[in-house]
Amino acid sequence: MKKFKRIDVWRWLIIGFVGAYLLVPVFAMLEFSTRGAPGERSAEAWIAIPTFPKLLSSIFSSLQLAVVVILAVVFILVPTMIWIHLRLPHLRRYMELICLLPLTIPAIVIVVGIAPTYRALYQVFGSSPLTLSFVYFILVLPYTYRSISASLFSIDSHTLSEASRSLGASTIRMIAGIIVPNIKVGIMSGAVISIALVLGEFTISNLLNFETMQVVINLLGKRDAATSVAVSLAALVFAFILLAILPTTNRSRSSKLKTNRKVGMVQK
Repeated sequence: MKKFKRIDVWRWLIIGFVGAYLLVPVFAMLEFSTRGAPGERSAEAWIAIPTFPKLLSSIFSSLQLAVVVILAVVFILVPTMIWIHLRLPHLRRYMELICLLPLTIPAIVIVVGIAPTYRALYQVFGSSPLTLSFVYFILVLPYTYRSISASLFSIDSHTLSEASRSLGASTIRMIAGIIVPNIKVGIMSGAVISIALVLGEFTISNLLNFETMQVVINLLGKRDAATSVAVSLAALVFAFILLAILPTTNRSRSSKLKTNRKVGMVQK
């Protein structure tokens, strides 16, 4: 009993330390963004957010970028990973190496390498911030790959694919209707990570002179620090909400599956 009590104490100490490490800066941002007169609180910084058109347009651009990156992950990375996992397993190591490579390359090196490419993209697509989706897709590869790969290895994908093939399903039907629903949690985790990275990325967009949310927040902080902190806090809260929704959805789904299995066993 004493051993278990010691484990519980250490567990709660670690949870408390990690919670303080994560939440103290959040409360500090909330305190700073709601400062008013001495001894009073004010929501002026939060109310002032809609009064900055450039800030609103940058938020909208960053959200559009997040959607484009998620679509690229779903329609490019996911089918490629499934196909390699099922049909070309000898290429799995090489794909993992390619997807993890962006972790080893500093952002400044990536900018220097892709700057000439973006000069050509300007001529084709214009100077829209959506062109950043190409480089952002590369940046999210290490995190989305790990998330989706873990989900693929957690299911018997080969048996599912062979069963769908024996029932006459096409390759597209097998991937979209059989494998993807079973790795939905991994895809959702990758989507949340993609949103957090796109909304928080600053270096590349700043060096390439794109006015994304973080770049505009940085410029706004030089003239209205409270409003810039308020927007940053709102982005953090949005990411925290997504992270909180994901495990809740996963638990509810797994509990439903367990209930259905128990009902089926009782009926038998």
